[in-house]
Amino acid sequence: MDVEPEASSATDARPGRLRWVLQPLLCLVAVAGSLVYVNVADISQSEKRSLSVSSLLTLLREHMMVSLAATLLTCLIAIPVGVALTRGPMRRFAKPIITVAGFGQAAPAIGLIALGAVLFGIGSVGAIVALTVYGALPIIANTVVGLDGVDSRLVEAARGMGMSARATLLRVELPLALPVIIAGVRTALVLIVGTAALASFTGAGGLGQLITTGIKLQQTTTLIVGAILVAALALAIDWLARVVEIVASPKGL
Repeated sequence: MDVEPEASSATDARPGRLRWVLQPLLCLVAVAGSLVYVNVADISQSEKRSLSVSSLLTLLREHMMVSLAATLLTCLIAIPVGVALTRGPMRRFAKPIITVAGFGQAAPAIGLIALGAVLFGIGSVGAIVALTVYGALPIIANTVVGLDGVDSRLVEAARGMGMSARATLLRVELPLALPVIIAGVRTALVLIVGTAALASFTGAGGLGQLITTGIKLQQTTTLIVGAILVAALALAIDWLARVVEIVASPKGL
């Protein structure tokens, strides 16, 4: 009777282990396959220049700069907002503000990026602002949920030991809520990385530029390779963010 639970747990753990291996492997195969296809396919000289390794690395750098800047800005804004919505009289505004933050994802991403370009001009600044709005909801919502999920008895015990409200937040509540908050950051990061491909329409560069070039010039190879690379990057970022989520989570939680 003791053997069955162990066998069941081993079986349950197997899909998780396979995902840790298969996801990055799938990304590597997709990227390698795209590069091999570019080298053997019968394409024009302009397509070869667009799909050269040096050009792809430049576009990747632009894509990651926009994505990471937007994610950092989102965290700097959304986490304090989420914390504030769990404090005192601000609690009653939590649902309305989360609803308003949800408008960012309800609106079409291309519309937000276009609006950012109108307000802040063509280039990366407007795209970063638009992506910040787009990625705010998961972080705000997870911060509120994580802090509200902390056992109130632990908070009362900390206050009873003489800790101030700020010390209780920093040393008790936030560490316990950290796994949920990091999960929100991971979700926002993957959304931003995938949506950043649309930023090329407003001159922000990135891997999405391959997609726009393929559409404009009717270069099917460029379009397909661009789409594959954007998808592979989003999957790779998701995998890396999961690793960070596990490493950064306090042990024993």
